[in-house]
Amino acid sequence: MNHADFVHLHNHSDYSLLDGASPIPRMVERAAEMRMPALALTDHGSLFGAVEFYQEARRAGVKPIVGMEAYVTRGNRRERTRDTAHHLVLLARDEQGFRNLMRLSSFAFLEGFYYKPRVDHALLAQHAAGLLALSACPKGEVASDLVDDNEERAAQTALMYRDMFGAENYFLEVQNHGLEIEDKIRERIASLARRSGIPRVATNDCHYLRHEDADAHDVLLCIQTGKTVDDAKRMQMNTDQLFFRSPEEMKAAFDGDPEVIHNTLAVAERCNLQLSFGRPLLPEFPLPPGAADAEDYLRTLARTELSRRFPGGGAAYASRLEYELDVICRMGFASYFLIVRDFIAYARERGIAVGPGRGSVAGSLVAYVLRVTDIDPIQHGLIFERFLNPERVSMPDIDIDFDDLRRGEVIEYVKRKYGDGNVTQIITFGTMGAKGVVRDVGRALGMAFAEVDRIAKLVPDGLNMTLERALELSPDLKNLPQRGGPYARLLKSARALEGLARHASTHAAGVLITPGPLLDYVPLYRQKDESITTQWDMKAVEKAGLLKMDFLGLRTLSVLQQAVGRIAEQGGPALDLLALPMDDATAYEVFQRADTVGIFQFESSGMRDYLRQLKPSVFEDLVAMNALYRPGPMEHIPFFIDCKHGRQVARYEHPDLEPILHGTYGVFVYQEQVMQAANVLAGFSMAQADELRRAMGKKKPEEMEAKRAQFVEGCRKKRIPAAKAEKIFATMEKFAGYGFNRSHSAAYALLAYQTAYLKSHYPAEFMAATLTSEMSDSARIVTLIEECRRMRLPLLPPDVNRSEWRFTLEGGSIRFGLGAVRNVGQSAVDAIVAARAREGAFRDLFDLAQRVDARAINRRVLESLIAAGACDGLGPERGAMHAGAGRTLEHAEALKRERQSGQSSLFGEGSDVAVVAPPLPDGPPWGASDRSAREKEVLGFYFSEHPLEPLRETLAKLVTHSIAEVLELEDGAEVRVGAVVIDVKRLTTRAGKPMASVTLEDLSGRIESTVFPDTWEATRALLEEDHVVVVTGRVEVREDREVRLLLAEARSLEQARGEYRPCLHIEIRSEDLSVGWYEEVDRELSGFPGDADVYLHIVMPDHSRMAMRSKRYRVAENGGVVAALRERFPFVRVGWGKGMA
Repeated sequence: MNHADFVHLHNHSDYSLLDGASPIPRMVERAAEMRMPALALTDHGSLFGAVEFYQEARRAGVKPIVGMEAYVTRGNRRERTRDTAHHLVLLARDEQGFRNLMRLSSFAFLEGFYYKPRVDHALLAQHAAGLLALSACPKGEVASDLVDDNEERAAQTALMYRDMFGAENYFLEVQNHGLEIEDKIRERIASLARRSGIPRVATNDCHYLRHEDADAHDVLLCIQTGKTVDDAKRMQMNTDQLFFRSPEEMKAAFDGDPEVIHNTLAVAERCNLQLSFGRPLLPEFPLPPGAADAEDYLRTLARTELSRRFPGGGAAYASRLEYELDVICRMGFASYFLIVRDFIAYARERGIAVGPGRGSVAGSLVAYVLRVTDIDPIQHGLIFERFLNPERVSMPDIDIDFDDLRRGEVIEYVKRKYGDGNVTQIITFGTMGAKGVVRDVGRALGMAFAEVDRIAKLVPDGLNMTLERALELSPDLKNLPQRGGPYARLLKSARALEGLARHASTHAAGVLITPGPLLDYVPLYRQKDESITTQWDMKAVEKAGLLKMDFLGLRTLSVLQQAVGRIAEQGGPALDLLALPMDDATAYEVFQRADTVGIFQFESSGMRDYLRQLKPSVFEDLVAMNALYRPGPMEHIPFFIDCKHGRQVARYEHPDLEPILHGTYGVFVYQEQVMQAANVLAGFSMAQADELRRAMGKKKPEEMEAKRAQFVEGCRKKRIPAAKAEKIFATMEKFAGYGFNRSHSAAYALLAYQTAYLKSHYPAEFMAATLTSEMSDSARIVTLIEECRRMRLPLLPPDVNRSEWRFTLEGGSIRFGLGAVRNVGQSAVDAIVAARAREGAFRDLFDLAQRVDARAINRRVLESLIAAGACDGLGPERGAMHAGAGRTLEHAEALKRERQSGQSSLFGEGSDVAVVAPPLPDGPPWGASDRSAREKEVLGFYFSEHPLEPLRETLAKLVTHSIAEVLELEDGAEVRVGAVVIDVKRLTTRAGKPMASVTLEDLSGRIESTVFPDTWEATRALLEEDHVVVVTGRVEVREDREVRLLLAEARSLEQARGEYRPCLHIEIRSEDLSVGWYEEVDRELSGFPGDADVYLHIVMPDHSRMAMRSKRYRVAENGGVVAALRERFPFVRVGWGKGMA
């Protein structure tokens, strides 16, 4: 192939965050289309995209030149002075240069960051080996000096860099984007080159791929700077030529100066970086004395632990173990398993809860016997090759769940074990998703907030939704450009920017462990919170062959451990969660009744609806529901339920599929089922079956065609007709796209079962632990308190004489924890509990103040405790104690000072004369509403009595949904809720119009609502804190799954009573109708005569609905009829709502 005679050496991908608009794959593709022999990546100050770029370019047959555009200070990088951060392009000539690039970028972030990650001349000189430098754009040192007419300094700088990098490795960069300033620079650089002999090279400062992307890039800069396109003072490039020009366009731009074009090839020829990514780079595991090597030690350890896990032995377990050990050792992963086993053992020894397994690792018997997991892979039919494929060398992926409160302890242990300089967390990049980019672009274009929000809502929800797909699904979105004005520009720019990296942050769980100092293996980055992470994300770290672990914090583990501890504290058994009976009827009743608030993975209202219908009775039901309840397979849940209850019959395309799909009634639910089918029907090895699963997930046509042919041929050998094989393959292919990992589902179903077991057998202990785990989330506490009330678990108020930091048990009641009181920190609670333990209960407020260290309790802490009701036993009334808190503390401090100075009493230290507490001020006592309002301030919710409690039945007849139900609805659902206003944040649109964000709460939970200007104008008088309102609106589900309510109107309770006539609605699936059902409903309704209409809704198999109003019955407007119907018919949905036209 004839190569082009020009190479782009100055290119910014989208990893030049909110500045570059060229995704690496498309940039490389563009270079390949133009037949360029090489291509450079020079993002601002970082190597974020280095690994992806290197591998993409290699695949495309383009030589990768890894580099960066460094920020250089002429001063000391460590000094925080706002001098100009000049630019300098650095390219790696070889592996040494690449290592030096990593160090330069790392030190720029770690030592030189001041607005930008900066290096200085000393650091550059120290790490110049293996690098080639270009003088950069007009912001380079040389160009800046020439613009300032300081040609002498420009020459000195150029000669300094020539000496630093070597005469053949420093080039003066010339650019022509049609800017007047560049003409001056080119002329003077030519003169400098003639005098110094330093060669010149032509570049284009590429920030986007095509000329037509210039406008979208301009919008991107507005997103970066928070400005709008009509702001004349904003940052602009003042040219539309920063695109990936063709070689012909570059030659035209430098017509008459062919040398600078030819020198791009000279630079490319000098850059020959060869990186050997993929080879595992594992730290050495320190072996005990006597162990020959890691493989020998792993085998010995695993065989020993197998006999402990299974004292009776078993040939199946022994042979599976040896097979897995052979694969692990042959692939070079013995140290990996030992490292993981070691830090998990550390956690267990210190009482840090560890999850039973996460992801595909649960399919490994070696992991099970080493206590890395706690779910038997043979018993549960889990497949090792789903975890580690012997025919595909890639790093194993073991993700571990730890108690979220103590996860950090395990990471610190790993740092101590392998060296603090060898362990760090991993970066992640947020990208511009379909809805998010519409919002970003709309704001940059200066469009009204409400209008941008409306347009963003036209993008349908869905997994991996793109604007291209949204345009197919949403006619309103597709027709948007026809409205002219900014609409066409919004959609065009959004499509151009969609998917670009937007910001960097720390991955929630990823931890990197290197064999030596981090800087020898990976560039480092300083996050905004000053924490240090890699510059490479999880994928890049894995491609580089480095060891990354996911240390995840799982709150459920904290709940389970606390609950088990409390059971023992209360004199109950020392429970072993792994030894629980798996057929406990009481535990399954929790799922059957859908009483799953607090139950791991089974809490959502949609899941609860299905649980009521399914009535799980065996563990396999939980595993299946955990896998089915997600987009895609969810449509098969009704069939699954019907098969379980005998209303449908499972169908199998081939008899050999029955043993594989029996547990899921003929439906492919798990990825492992696809693998087993390929193994049984087509003779695939399990390793080949795993490759098939991966290919189906990727949906690459050429790869799929080859796999299809292999499958059909394999079936032919087993006498399965080609047509039948094709049909089975098509079914497998469909399900593999969203099939779930059975190993993961089984492990998490086990956690769900354990929580249900504790909730059903030890409700107080379980709920106390759950409340403690959610102390910082007042909205969640509201939901849990309502659940306690439903469970008839008394909740006692906070009390300085009885409460601890956490929620505790008193008899059959739960005592509120002081840790949930705002402004009261751990040190204050510890001091209160310690003083109480030393000298007994506090007698009064003054006794509390004088006995507890003043450094722990100040006026704000004491007032918060009083407002929460925690001091009710220490004084006459909250109002008086609150008013006298400051004076009480002052007297207590004075007494302490006297004691310390030896002047405690006229009668001496041993006097029996009691210290007199200062009198509390007189004042009006707090009424019930005052107490509730103050409780809400310091607890985040109403404790003594929720303002809606007396209105429970009244509101039930006026609303369509509780807030808990709203939080589970789909985007766009219309609702009416009754709530109390918790908080009002007054906002202003870009146009200066007032609007608001209002927090609403009912007895089931809390939701944020957006009130746009017109609605705010009409409702602001009603939407005041503590007001009870009935609001209507539309559900908004954002990309991050945050649910908000777009408020349309608000009514006072009195207005709502007059406007909304309640009706009773009964909803039933057609499959649940039976002979005599109508008569049974008639009998129930006849017991509650009244004036409210009754509507029956029948949901057909295709999800269509048929509704009818009863002409025979009207019922009383009270909760009795709802409770009676729910009790009699648990499979129907019953509730109050509005009538139907």
